[in-house]
Amino acid sequence: MSIEVPADSGFGPRHLPYGVFQPSGGEPRVGVRLGDCVVDLAVALDDPMFARPSLNAFMAQGPTIWREVRERLQAAADGEFPAAAVHSVSAVRLLLPVEVGDYVDFYASIDHATNAGRIFRPDSEPLLPNWRHLPVGYHGRAGTVVVSGTEVIRPCGQRRGASGAPDFGPTQRLDIEAELGFVVGADSERGTAVETGAFADHVFGVALVNDWSARDIQAWEAQPLGPFLGKSFATSLAAWVTPLDALREARIPLPEQDPRPLPYLRDSAPWGLDIELRVEWNGQLVATPPYSRMYWSPAQMLAHMTVNGASVRTGDLFASGTISGPQRHERGSLLELSWGGTEPVDVGGAKRTYLEDGDEVVITASAPAADGGRLTLGEVRGSIRPARP
Repeated sequence: MSIEVPADSGFGPRHLPYGVFQPSGGEPRVGVRLGDCVVDLAVALDDPMFARPSLNAFMAQGPTIWREVRERLQAAADGEFPAAAVHSVSAVRLLLPVEVGDYVDFYASIDHATNAGRIFRPDSEPLLPNWRHLPVGYHGRAGTVVVSGTEVIRPCGQRRGASGAPDFGPTQRLDIEAELGFVVGADSERGTAVETGAFADHVFGVALVNDWSARDIQAWEAQPLGPFLGKSFATSLAAWVTPLDALREARIPLPEQDPRPLPYLRDSAPWGLDIELRVEWNGQLVATPPYSRMYWSPAQMLAHMTVNGASVRTGDLFASGTISGPQRHERGSLLELSWGGTEPVDVGGAKRTYLEDGDEVVITASAPAADGGRLTLGEVRGSIRPARP
């Protein structure tokens, strides 16, 4: 069976993102997206490794197998797949693509860090002394990483009240963070750092992330150890993981870093990614964050995360942190778009600062593709439901 793919699909044969799907009446299994179809790899490649509920077993095989499978799929995409392997995307249920081991979130955008510093510390330098020397990050909760489309329940927690004393209740400052996530495929050895040049030996692909945030809970609890309950309640991950090989045309030089990083963070050919994000709030476009502006590279994040000897494992996820640019329409969080709640955003004629119950946020992205067009990353979507009593 041949699959017709429109030229402007974004999910053409040079993309082939991986995901996990469940056909009606069937079991979860690994597939790739081609146009508006998902191809069952266990059937198409006659390989039981793909008849599993996550990508982990495949990713653990390492980059040589990743490339071999991709080459086989690209060859098949130019011909035919077995009819039994082809399903309409609209007829299947999309599941979390990986069994997430550890989750780490970084703070790699200089524009986001500068904006946040100016909002929270208006009378001080926006960037703290360490920011230009290392990729700042924190460990999140792997157990609350959910697939795109999962509803997000408004979290409760301690907030600083008007009197200065804490109270307890649902967050009143529920926010988003438009991010790019990196999915680890191959383990590293405990006690051995992953050098910047070895990034592709360990990272399988990328997927969009929305790291939901409760800013009032975060502000009260974060001193002195950093984010905790204000961030750990939900992180949405796209259902489709774009393999690194599909993003070769999206690689661009990394912006200049000053001061020069320490040796373990240097790269002979430092690179970033030309990925354009779009953030829609209740169907209205409110931001277009550019990943090309990120200060710290994906390879530097991985190198820093492992320089102390901490290992990475198949299924680990690390994310970039909020992606923002220097212009207002390029800000990847509502904290920045509303400037800490002081400059409301027009959403369908309503003046808004943070998320209300019933709101829906959809983050999409595109990047240059090998065929001269653009590929589309899998969207990350989420809607807000009221706090539980």
